Amino acid sequence: MDKLNCIKLFTCIARLGSFTRTADDLNMTQGAVSKRIAWLENELGFKLFHRTSRKISLTSAGEEYLSYCHVLIEQMTHTEQRLKNELSKVVGNLKISVPTAFATQKLAAPLGKFLSLYPDVTVNISVNDKLVDLYRDDIDIAIRASHLKDSGLKAKKLLEHELCYFASPGYLKQYGTPINVRDIKEHSCITYSLSNPSNIWLLNNEKFVVREAISSDSPEMIVSMALLGHGIAAMPKWMVQGNIENNELIEIYSDLPKSSLPMYAVYKSSEHLPFRIRAFIDFLTDYFQRSTLVSD
Repeated sequence: MDKLNCIKLFTCIARLGSFTRTADDLNMTQGAVSKRIAWLENELGFKLFHRTSRKISLTSAGEEYLSYCHVLIEQMTHTEQRLKNELSKVVGNLKISVPTAFATQKLAAPLGKFLSLYPDVTVNISVNDKLVDLYRDDIDIAIRASHLKDSGLKAKKLLEHELCYFASPGYLKQYGTPINVRDIKEHSCITYSLSNPSNIWLLNNEKFVVREAISSDSPEMIVSMALLGHGIAAMPKWMVQGNIENNELIEIYSDLPKSSLPMYAVYKSSEHLPFRIRAFIDFLTDYFQRSTLVSD
């Protein structure tokens, strides 16, 4: 058997976490997938996966071998791209992971402009609010709104979100409008579950533990529940600017210094970064910087 093809198959199984899903994804039979992995394990002299009737998982040797395979495939891909001169041209496929609201309200316009400039680029966009593993999920760039922890990845700051605190007129009529920051502790709050921790809000540079009536990983759901009068929420102001202008939502604490949350383009740390990835990140950075200057 071809060892390199078996290695690529191994990394695909590790990424998808399933022999069956890998077989479907690669249009192979499950028996053919199992046979090639068994051959590879025999060739290596150690097991790559723990197998049960319900799931598979990497062995400790498999985890270490997977890291080596990622490096091997990256170096091989770099050599192929260099030979095709792709590292100096904006061509090829971009795989991007983007939060839901940001994808439609903020990314669609610059992405369209980028594709007009570089028609030889194709894009695969995964719209998901959960944090992805760039290696395991085979993602080139992840757009993330958070204060980043050290992950071994590289990141470039795109913009700062100005947070806005808001509620529906009906909620405020029934429960009252909070005036000072300590009043927030008496109200039902709708929180973003992917924040860590989700129940601590920063108001006027002071942290408060809020009462979570609803918690969700979907920004759209948070805004919808606020519109229905279920509590006070906090989201980037651009998400609810129209609702505020139409008096569907009321901004509270508007006179306080605004908290902000940075948005980053996160990508793999590599000496051989394909030019299309670098070009797209640079394009987004320039686009949002110019947008900020115009709005200011």
